[in-house]
Amino acid sequence: MQRVDVAPGLSFSRLAYGTWRLARDSDTSPDHIVAKLAAGLDQGITTLDLADVYGGYTAEALVGAALAARPGLRERLEIVSKCGIVNPVGRHAGRRIKHYDTGAGHIRAAVEASLTALRTDRLDLLLIHRPDPLMDHHETGAVLDALVSEGKLRAVGVSNFRSWDVSLLQSGLRTRLVANQIEMSLAQPEAFTNGDLAYLQERRMLPMAWSPLGGGALLGGDRPELGARLAELGAAAGADAAAVALAWLLRHPAGILPVIGTNRIDRIALLARAMEVRLTREDWFDLYRLARGRDVA
Repeated sequence: MQRVDVAPGLSFSRLAYGTWRLARDSDTSPDHIVAKLAAGLDQGITTLDLADVYGGYTAEALVGAALAARPGLRERLEIVSKCGIVNPVGRHAGRRIKHYDTGAGHIRAAVEASLTALRTDRLDLLLIHRPDPLMDHHETGAVLDALVSEGKLRAVGVSNFRSWDVSLLQSGLRTRLVANQIEMSLAQPEAFTNGDLAYLQERRMLPMAWSPLGGGALLGGDRPELGARLAELGAAAGADAAAVALAWLLRHPAGILPVIGTNRIDRIALLARAMEVRLTREDWFDLYRLARGRDVA
C-alpha cells in the first residue's frame, strides 16, 4: 500500500483503521483485536486511529491489551490518538457535564493515561479532538511542545478544526501542526468547497477523513441513485461500492487519508480494494454531482 509522509521520519498508510466502534464489538478479547490489526497489516494498513474518549475511555486499553498479547506488534503500527473531550463517563464519571479541556494539566494527564492504557512509550500523532472555546493557545502550545521534546509525542495535529482554529493554535506552537481530521465523504462533501480542504492542501497538512462512508448512509439505500452509481463503478473495477466511495476521497490531490472503522474482519480487505480503484475525472464529478444533487455551475 502507498504511504504518505506526515512529519520527518514519520509516514502513514493511505488508509487508517479507526477504533471508534471497537468497544461495541461482541468480542473485545485481545486475540480478536489482534486479528483485526493483523487483517489490516495484511493489506498494508499500519496506521491506527484512536481517541481517549472512544468506548467511554476503554478503547485504548483494549488495544493496549492486544499489543501486550503480541510482542512486536506495536513497532509495526503508527498510533494516532486524540484528547480534549471530557465526557462524564469512565474515568471522568464524576464530571457534571460534557465539555472540552485543552488546558496544560488536562492534556498532559490525558497523554500519560493514553500511554499507560496503550502500554507504549509514545504516540506517533496526538490530535486535539475538538476546538475549545476556552483554549489558551499559548498554554496549549507550550504543553504540546514540551510533550514532543520529551519524546512522548512524535507529532501533533488537530481534529474538527476550522482554518482559523488551526492558525490560532499554530501561533502558540514551535512544533508544526501536521494533520487535521475532519468529516469528509460523499455524504458530507462540504470540505471540498468551504475552504477547509484548500487550507490543509496549501499548508501541506494531512487531511484525515472521519466517517468516510457517511456512517453507512452511502450504502444504506438513503441515496439510491448515488448508491447505484457507486455499485456500478465498483462492479467495473472488481470492488464494492464502499471501496469506490473511499477511492473518491483518495483521488483528491490533497492526499486525503480515510479512517475506516469496521468490526468485521472480512470487510477490511474489501475496503482496502479502494487503493486499486481508478476513477477518471468524469467519474469523480459524476459522483460529486450525485452527492450534491446538482451539476456544478
